[in-house]
Amino acid sequence: MTTICGSAVAVTGAASGIGRALALELATGGADLALADRDEPGLAAVAAEIGKVAPRKVTVHRVDVGEASEIAGFADAATRAHPSLNILINNAGVSLLGQFHEIDQAQMEWLFNINFWGTVHATRAFLPQLARQREAHIVNVSSIFGIVAPPGQTAYCASKFAVRGFSESLRHELAVAASPVRLSVVHPGGVATNIVRNSRTGIAVSDNARRAQLIERFDAAARTTPAAAARIIIAGIENNRPRILIGRDARLMDLLQRFLPATYWSVLQRRLGSETAQAGK
Repeated sequence: MTTICGSAVAVTGAASGIGRALALELATGGADLALADRDEPGLAAVAAEIGKVAPRKVTVHRVDVGEASEIAGFADAATRAHPSLNILINNAGVSLLGQFHEIDQAQMEWLFNINFWGTVHATRAFLPQLARQREAHIVNVSSIFGIVAPPGQTAYCASKFAVRGFSESLRHELAVAASPVRLSVVHPGGVATNIVRNSRTGIAVSDNARRAQLIERFDAAARTTPAAAARIIIAGIENNRPRILIGRDARLMDLLQRFLPATYWSVLQRRLGSETAQAGK
């Protein structure tokens, strides 16, 4: 069990969405914070908001998690500012609209550099610091699309399945080594963030109306608030849950995949319709 009160937490993607909500909930719960994002004004706004509600030590770090060197610099700066840092939350992520034939290799690599390699590089950079603590925790945010794989999400699903596989294997390695570091992987369903609104579009996608329709459907399906998602993640940390599902939709899709691993998609299409393809963090 990792106790939030008295901990120091590094959070990527902290300027908005689930990352911002996590920062506020963690600070309110008594944690100090090292917050990372590319959005410097957003980071400053979050830090200012925390200052109004919780007297915690908060440092902000402009970081592109798609760049390994910047992650290494963040880990160094965060651990110097917070010598007892014991929780890492790899939350930063992006999405890419378009089917496989509509996205090019460069776009897929851009997404993987953030969603997957950003998680791997941050885990590698922070792990020595975490392993020195009496109790420590890594949280890697995957997606319900790291469990099920709808059409139109080839790049995103590939990256989130990779986060899941990496996280589960590393969790087992840490347990075998009797490490003090615990690891949870998070699978959000539809959470009301701007991930789809801020997504890039495949190079061969030329229909702007299609993009608007996808955003509208996601907004309609995203019934979980970032604050609710953050509270579920924090409870998962404190209770050392290896897998954290967020939202009724995520729990439903997880169950269907377990019972119908080869045919779940046809069932989801009939039950939830086209909105299903737009759920997921």
